[in-house]
Amino acid sequence: MELTKYKRKEDIKRKWYEIDAAGLTLGRLATRVADILRGKNKADYTPSIDCGDYVVIINADKIHLSGNKWSGKKYYRYSGYQSGMKEMTAQKLVERHPEQIVRKAVKGMLPKTKLSNQIYTKLKVYAGTEHPHTAQQPEKIEF
Repeated sequence: MELTKYKRKEDIKRKWYEIDAAGLTLGRLATRVADILRGKNKADYTPSIDCGDYVVIINADKIHLSGNKWSGKKYYRYSGYQSGMKEMTAQKLVERHPEQIVRKAVKGMLPKTKLSNQIYTKLKVYAGTEHPHTAQQPEKIEF
């Protein structure tokens, strides 16, 4: 009988991936990116260890939302003070901070544990086509 071997932190080899988000649907992109960040696309996935890869997303300002989500989807933030609740539609969020809409979608699909903060740091999102991670030679992924 063969036993399952769990990966250790030292055994993990990380890769870099680049995804062009132009024209892609936000939710479908976020689920695939979350799986890559966690390492679920690898055969040696271990749930208790961060075994995922780095993901660079470009053209976050050209993301696609279906239906009336541009005006109907709301994002909230709270300052902690009375009447400090702020509300913003998806359209305004993309105008002000185009990369935040992708970041929030991916963060919502990660597990709510201490490990998710470590996983989330491997996500790099940029509004345009330029990014400073060309030295890592990211592999392009088409969806």
